[in-house]
Amino acid sequence: MNCRTCHLVDDVLSSPGGGMRTYADFAHRSPIPARADGKTHAPRNSPPLVNASLDRPGGALFHFDAEFNSLEDLVAGTFTGRNFGWLPGEKTQAIAHIAKVVRGDDGSFDLTDTGLSYRILFTGTNPDIPEELRLPPQFRAFIGSASDQEIFDAVVRVVSAYVKGLRFSQTEESGALIRSPFDVFLAINGLPQQPDQNESPLSYSRRLRTLINSPSFSPQFVPSNPNRSNGQFQFHSQAFEFGTTELAGLKMFLSEPVTLPASPAELTAGKIGNCLACHAAPNFTDFKLHNTGTTQKEYDSIHGATAFGALVIPNLAARNGNYNAFLPATENHPNASERFRAIPTLADPSLTDLGVWNVFANPDIPNSQTKIRAILCDDQLPCPLSDSVLLDRAIARFKTPSLRDPDHSAPFMHNGQFDTLDSIINFYIEVSDQSRAGALRNGDVQLRGIALKPSDIAPMVAFLKSLNEDYQ
Repeated sequence: MNCRTCHLVDDVLSSPGGGMRTYADFAHRSPIPARADGKTHAPRNSPPLVNASLDRPGGALFHFDAEFNSLEDLVAGTFTGRNFGWLPGEKTQAIAHIAKVVRGDDGSFDLTDTGLSYRILFTGTNPDIPEELRLPPQFRAFIGSASDQEIFDAVVRVVSAYVKGLRFSQTEESGALIRSPFDVFLAINGLPQQPDQNESPLSYSRRLRTLINSPSFSPQFVPSNPNRSNGQFQFHSQAFEFGTTELAGLKMFLSEPVTLPASPAELTAGKIGNCLACHAAPNFTDFKLHNTGTTQKEYDSIHGATAFGALVIPNLAARNGNYNAFLPATENHPNASERFRAIPTLADPSLTDLGVWNVFANPDIPNSQTKIRAILCDDQLPCPLSDSVLLDRAIARFKTPSLRDPDHSAPFMHNGQFDTLDSIINFYIEVSDQSRAGALRNGDVQLRGIALKPSDIAPMVAFLKSLNEDYQ
């Protein structure tokens, strides 16, 4: 396995059914190497890596369940983990394998066309290394004398640095601008494209809503791509435009109910997406953890309409008192069942994916705890709630993805449950009704503020597609 197995870019650009990717794959759940445990797929979809390492309040958390506290932890965990074919308890073997590959490299498989081996490239000083490929001092290593762990750590550092550089760029290599129709719409109308200094994304989104809803706003629409000679996208088949339908969708996206839950009058009128609660512009994510009902919908579709609500989920004392019965497998607990970080099946109703529930207050995953606790406690400092209460809040919560360039990262949600944006909006109409009826287990309170009707789906989808861009 390598990273590009699940994080594609232009690998299948011209293949039937392929296309550009923002370092994601096409699978609902990503395939993994077959081993003795019988697993062939990860429990989750492969998230895009572009913009994954943006700075954020409270610091970074990685994976859908916030397992990793830093990009370095994520890369190290991936290279030694199940997605790369290593069973829990094989970390030392995995590190030795990486070291063996690096030591044994002779430069013959070289994407930089230099013919230089890792042994030479990692010195950073050899005169044969082109200037643009010279590693800065903090990334260098002496492969000949380094231990397995030192070589592994050096590899982790350079891969992490690479992933940190995966950002939505503003220009092509030629210098031509790369923007989404939404960004072009903001620019030509003189609307703010970023929050002001010390302005939160949520406040910025509300300010943008006020501006576009103003009676004096006379919008100029986007009929074509001003940055390409043919006026179209390079990597999307849709028309490059932002018109009346997209603007209607933007207004719905930014609309909020007066109070929670949405009133009967608001439910009748529709057109309230309440999306900015979790997907505030300009990055269209709050970088936090929410339960949108995705786990419950999948579980109930297999086991019956109220099955997830009746599922027995242990409390903190029971869970941590019998690690192997409930929690994910680790080096310390290689035989753990992973039943609550699993793909649900009809044959075994005990299997499902509870997201950050698996990570919070897990003694084998210490590094992420402070950041997760702050999110679960709604940023109250000091947090007045016990870990037992917070664990209940963690049930089926997952990280909020960005909505930038969505068509290059489908299928959607942590389990790849939805293939289209239309199906996602339909889903939110459904779960918002469930939430208001008290039928959604641990559902995010903001779901109760969604007031959309079937007629609102088309403009909402049109706006979301206006966030597509030509990632390069």
